Amino acid sequence: MAELTPMMKQYLEIKKDNPDSILFFRLGDFYEMFADDARTASQELDLTLTSRDKDPNKSAEEKIPMCGIPYHASESYIARLIAKGYKVAICEQLEDPALAKGLVKRDIIRVVTPGTVIDAACLDDKAANFLCGIYLDERSAGVAFCDISTGKTHLTAFTGKERVEHVINELGRFSPAEAILSDGAYAEGPLTDALREKFSCRVENGGARRFLLPEAERNIRAQYGDEAFSRLPAGNPAAAMALGGLLSYLYETQKTDLSHIRDLDYYEQGRFMELDLTARRNLELTETLRGKEKKGSLLWVLDKTKTPMGARCLRSFLERPLLSVTAITKRNAAVGALVESTMAREELIAAMTGLGDMERLIGRIVYGTAGGKDMNSLRAAIERLPAIETQLGAFTDRRLSELRRELDTLDDVGGTIASAIDDDPPFSIREGGFIRPGFDGEVDRLRGILKGGKGVIAEMEAREKERTGIRTLKIGYNKVFGYYIEVSNSFKELVPPEYIRKQTLVNGERFITEELKNLEHEILTASERVVALEYELFGKLREEVSAAAARIQKTAAAVAEVDALASFAAVAVRNRYCRPDVDESGVIEIREGRHPVVEQVLKNNLFVPNDTFMGEKEERVAIITGPNMAGKSTYMRQVALIVLMAQMGSFVPASHARIGVVDRIFTRIGASDDLSAGQSTFMVEMTEVAEILHHATRNSLLILDEIGRGTSTFDGMSIARAVLEYCADKKLLGAKTLFATHYHELTELENTLPGTVNYNIAVKTRGEDIIFLRKIVAGGADRSYGIEVAKLAGLPDKVVQRAKTVLTELESENGVQYVAARKETEQVSLGSISEGEVLDALRRCQPDTLTPIEAMSLLYELKQKLS
Repeated sequence: MAELTPMMKQYLEIKKDNPDSILFFRLGDFYEMFADDARTASQELDLTLTSRDKDPNKSAEEKIPMCGIPYHASESYIARLIAKGYKVAICEQLEDPALAKGLVKRDIIRVVTPGTVIDAACLDDKAANFLCGIYLDERSAGVAFCDISTGKTHLTAFTGKERVEHVINELGRFSPAEAILSDGAYAEGPLTDALREKFSCRVENGGARRFLLPEAERNIRAQYGDEAFSRLPAGNPAAAMALGGLLSYLYETQKTDLSHIRDLDYYEQGRFMELDLTARRNLELTETLRGKEKKGSLLWVLDKTKTPMGARCLRSFLERPLLSVTAITKRNAAVGALVESTMAREELIAAMTGLGDMERLIGRIVYGTAGGKDMNSLRAAIERLPAIETQLGAFTDRRLSELRRELDTLDDVGGTIASAIDDDPPFSIREGGFIRPGFDGEVDRLRGILKGGKGVIAEMEAREKERTGIRTLKIGYNKVFGYYIEVSNSFKELVPPEYIRKQTLVNGERFITEELKNLEHEILTASERVVALEYELFGKLREEVSAAAARIQKTAAAVAEVDALASFAAVAVRNRYCRPDVDESGVIEIREGRHPVVEQVLKNNLFVPNDTFMGEKEERVAIITGPNMAGKSTYMRQVALIVLMAQMGSFVPASHARIGVVDRIFTRIGASDDLSAGQSTFMVEMTEVAEILHHATRNSLLILDEIGRGTSTFDGMSIARAVLEYCADKKLLGAKTLFATHYHELTELENTLPGTVNYNIAVKTRGEDIIFLRKIVAGGADRSYGIEVAKLAGLPDKVVQRAKTVLTELESENGVQYVAARKETEQVSLGSISEGEVLDALRRCQPDTLTPIEAMSLLYELKQKLS
C-alpha cells in the first residue's frame, strides 16, 4: 500500500467494501477497472488489458492490470455484464476535478445487479424484471417480487409441509433475475437448485441481518404506507420478512430515490390458479419446449398488444389465471364489449399504437437516470392519452368504464415537459443544449453570448473607436493574455485613463479595461455556466414530474390493462374464438374445441376441431387410445389451454365452452431424463406422477400421457391402472383426468370404474397405409398402428416387414401369457395348459420342410398331449 498512488489507495478502499461487484471507477471521461476486475472485464467485454504502471523495471506480474470504457457508452457494457450474472458498482466523481483540492472525492452511487437494472439497454420491454426476496423457516415461507423498473411489488406467504413447493411454483410465475435468500431459504437445496438451474437466477444469501422483523416492518411502512402494511397477514410474519429482506438489499445497492416503488400487491393462496414448472413447460405458455422461443407459445398467439406495459400486463394475466368466477366474468365481459364494437375497438387500438413505456419512463425519472429524450418520450405518451380516454367513452362495459375513470390525461405534466425540453435534445444531460429557448432567460442570455461572442467584441471595438477617436484601435485575443485592446504608438496620447496597460509592443501598446475583463469572463465561462444551469433546471423539472409519479403509474396501469383486453378481443375476432361460460359447476364442456397454437402454425391444413365433456360426477376420467402421431397429446393440451384461457378472462378457440373453474392443471407429457441427477426417464416420469397425485385435488385437471411406458409391459400397465383408479376414485382423488395410453387393456375399466369413459383417435386404413382423421370418437382403440407410423417415418421396407412378423409372434405369445397372468389367482385348467403346449408346438414347426414320417410323428405327439 505504501508504494501505491493516492488514487489507487482510494480505489482499493472502495473495492474493499464491494468485493462481489466489478467496480467501474470514474477517471475523467472513462470508467476504469483494475486488477481482478480488469481481467474479468477484459475477458467478458473483449477489452484490451493494459497497465497503469509504466515503470520498465517492474515485471508484468508486478504491474496492476487495467482496462477502461468511455463513461457515456457504459450502458451497453453494463448490460453485457449483467446478462452474464455479474454485479457492477458505479463509482463516480463527487466533485469537479478542476475545483478539487487534492484527490477528487469518489464514492459508489449505485450497484447494478441482474434484479435491479433500470436502463432500457438491459431490459426486455415486454417482460418484467424481478428481484426476489425469500424467507423460509421450519413452519412458514414468504416470497416477494419487485420490478424496480416499474415500481410494482407482489407478495405472498405459505405455511405447512408443502411451503417450499409452493414457493417454487410462485417463482415460475415471475421468473426472477435475482434472489435474496434468508439463511433458512439458502440452506434449502431444492429451492436454490431451482433458482439457479430452472430460472438462471443470481442467488445471494442475505444472511440474518437483512431479515430482521422490526426493521422489515419499519421499511414496509415507510416504503408502501400503513394501509398497505395492514393488509399483510398478522399471524404469519414470513411475508413481511421476505419483503423486508428485499427492501434492505435495495436500499443497500440503490443509493437513490426509490419513491416510485409504492404499489404493493399482497395475495393469498387461492386467488390464482397454481401451475408447477412441469405444467408451464409442457403447455408452452410463454416459450416453446424445444427452442425456448416465444413464437409457437400461447403468449405468441395472444399477445397483439401495442404498448410495452400492455405486453407485460397480458403476460401477467397468462402467468396468473384467476380462480374467482366474479373476477373472470368481469374481465371476460370487457373483452366481449370490445369484440362486439368493431369500429370503436379498432380506433382504440390505433390510439394506443406506439405509446411509450410510461411505467419504465417514470421509473427512470424518479430514479435519476432519465435524460431529455426520456422526458420527451413521456410527454409524447401523455399527449396520446386524451384520444384513448375519448375512445374508451364509446363503451358502457363496467370494467372499461372503471379504467377510463382511472386514466388521468396528465395535461399539466405534459405541458411542463413541453415548455422545458427541446424537441430534439442531446443524449446526455451533462452536455447541455436540451432546454427549450424561451423557458429560462439566463439560459437564453448565455447562449447568446456563446453564439454572438464575436459580434459582441466587434460591437465593443466600434464603440471604443468612436469614443476615443483612435482609428487604429482593435480588440484581439491570445491564449496567454486573453482579450486585449491594442493601440499603435501614433495614438498613445488619446488612450483614456481607465485603460490599464497589459503589454508593450515595438509598434504599440496593449490594454485591458474592466468592461473587457467582465466580457472575457462571460464569454470564456458561458459554456460551463449554461451547461450547469441547464442541469440544475432539469433537476427541478425531474422533481416536479416525480411528484406526479403516482398519477402517472395509475394511468399507465389503466392503459396497460386496456391494451391487454383489446389484444384478447382482436385475437378472438381474428381467430373465431367464443366467449366461455365460467362457473363453479365442475363441468368442462367444449364444442368444436381447437388448439390455439397448432391451428396458427398449420400452413396448408385445416385444424380438425373436437368436443370434450367432463362432468362433476360422470365422465370425470377419459381414457384416450389410438396410434402415435394421431393427435392424442394435442387434444389433451388443447383442453388444458382452453381451460386456462377461460380463467385468464380470454375468449377461447371453440364454438361453445362451459368451464367449471379448476384450481390447478397438472401435466405428465413426454419422455425425458435427468442424468445429472442420476434419474432415468422412467424415474423422472414416476417422480412427476407422484408429485401430481400428492398435490392434486378433486377440482384439479390432470393431463397424463403414456403413464408406465418406461418399464416392462406388465409393470407399466399395472402402474397405469393403479394411477387411473386413484384418479377416478372420489374417496381418494376424483379429479378430472385425461389419460392417454397404448395399454388397450385399460379400456375395460369403462365398465368397472365409475366416472370413466373411453375415447379414441379415429384412423382410416387403406391396405397397409394409415390416414389420421384427428377426430376424437367414443370407444377404445384395438391397436396402436405403431408399425404403420414407423413406415410413415421412413423406416426401410425390410425393417417394416420384419417388424410385422415379430409383432405377430409376440402378440400370440404374450396373448397366452396375458391370459395366464390374469387367471393366476383362479383355478388352474389342465386342459388349458395342454392346449397351450399344442399351440406352442404348432408354432415351432415348419410344415414346408416336414417329411411324411415327421408329420405323422408330430400328429401322434400332439394327440398324446391332448389326451
